[in-house]
Amino acid sequence: MATTDAPDTDVVRSRILGIARAIDGAGGRALAVGGHVRDLLLGHAPKDWDVEVFGLDLDALQGLLARFGRVIAVGRAFGVLRLADLDVDFSLPRRDSKVGPGHRGFDVDVDPTLDFAAAARRRDLTVNSMGLDLLTQEILDPHGGRADLERRILRAVDAATFPEDPLRGLRVAQLSARLLMHPDDELLALCRELDLSEVSPERILEEFRKLLLQGARPSLGFAFLRESGLLRFFPEIEALIDVPQDATWHPEGDVWTHNLMVVDEAARLRQDDADDAALMFGALCHDLGKPATTVVSGGRVRSPSHSKAGIAPTRSLLARMRAPNELVERTCALVEHHLAPALFDKDGAKARAYRRLSRQLGSSGVSMELLARVARADHLGRTTAEALARSFAAGERFLERSRALEVVAEAPRDSVLGRHLIARGLTPGPTFGRLLARSREVQDEHGWRDPDRILDVVLGERDQQTG
Repeated sequence: MATTDAPDTDVVRSRILGIARAIDGAGGRALAVGGHVRDLLLGHAPKDWDVEVFGLDLDALQGLLARFGRVIAVGRAFGVLRLADLDVDFSLPRRDSKVGPGHRGFDVDVDPTLDFAAAARRRDLTVNSMGLDLLTQEILDPHGGRADLERRILRAVDAATFPEDPLRGLRVAQLSARLLMHPDDELLALCRELDLSEVSPERILEEFRKLLLQGARPSLGFAFLRESGLLRFFPEIEALIDVPQDATWHPEGDVWTHNLMVVDEAARLRQDDADDAALMFGALCHDLGKPATTVVSGGRVRSPSHSKAGIAPTRSLLARMRAPNELVERTCALVEHHLAPALFDKDGAKARAYRRLSRQLGSSGVSMELLARVARADHLGRTTAEALARSFAAGERFLERSRALEVVAEAPRDSVLGRHLIARGLTPGPTFGRLLARSREVQDEHGWRDPDRILDVVLGERDQQTG
């Protein structure tokens, strides 16, 4: 699926219409298909463009596109072409068929003479099976997608071909979250038979990213995964089901219920920036340590050290998706420290603790501000009186203190460096590391930034110990 940035939308549309007119002049027909048409009918500004071209063979389409720029054969065997400077796929209608028993791919039958109804039958859901004639603005809807949009129903175009790509089960999940729509009974039954072990980890991660980063209510997607049985392929998340919580802090119910509420709260806190992925995966994984640590004693439910215990299942889940190391480290840092904002406020943490925490987070690429957002989602993702009032006073005080100490966005930089030790007549060696570490501790304790002032203390301590 090609995506255009909002500032270039008018320019892109103008270029596509020019190409559509040229296709029409050559005896073909250009239709916008898939998510573009769906979003347009939902009243959203479409950003995704996929254009299907009927009536021209691949050589003719390639020659025509060459008049508008350098042509790239993205998938010539699949009938997909693109212009180098235009993020739009131009494809020919095709039929997909399975490759033998235990297939993990498709034979592709490109057929420019195929009619739109037959071409659209290979698509996953009816809401994605519509076409828009770019010149006449006619909506082509042979499989009832428009009515399903109005009914807020997700329905398979063809029950026989839907299972050919198991990833479609995850696509249903993320579209449920994004479009606030629900699968019909037939689609649920189809998804229960899918085997996600056939799908590459990278494709699974991409669908999770869409669910978490684009879903208005990610909880709907995860609820679908549970109902369809596809949650079994994510045992770290499935383990949250029926894990009890203390009703004083979690009157909403078990950890699963809480987690669904938390990911929805986190979705409200997205800022459409580079932190969104860590925010959402941090919210999803924040309590993965509870299944292994929860104990019931004397009528009370406790989950001691569940934050640290959550690191291992978080790494396991993300490793199977082959998530980038940066995302893994950021998510694990958020999981490990997600209770810190509330605890720091409750315990009256000193400035030194704030500075140390900011350093710990900073080593994983996480800011105090991002941690506070995950903590806020965790706090509001429950049904306590404070959460229902949309209040997280402890988190606000945590942020205020972090701002006052100038650590909210990034950790303090080390004031004492190796060159400062050399200037004091010291020779580089094993002691440098210990002296620099102690200098950092003194800096965090007092908030000093003058390297000489810090070194006076550190070297004075050393002299006392060796004197």
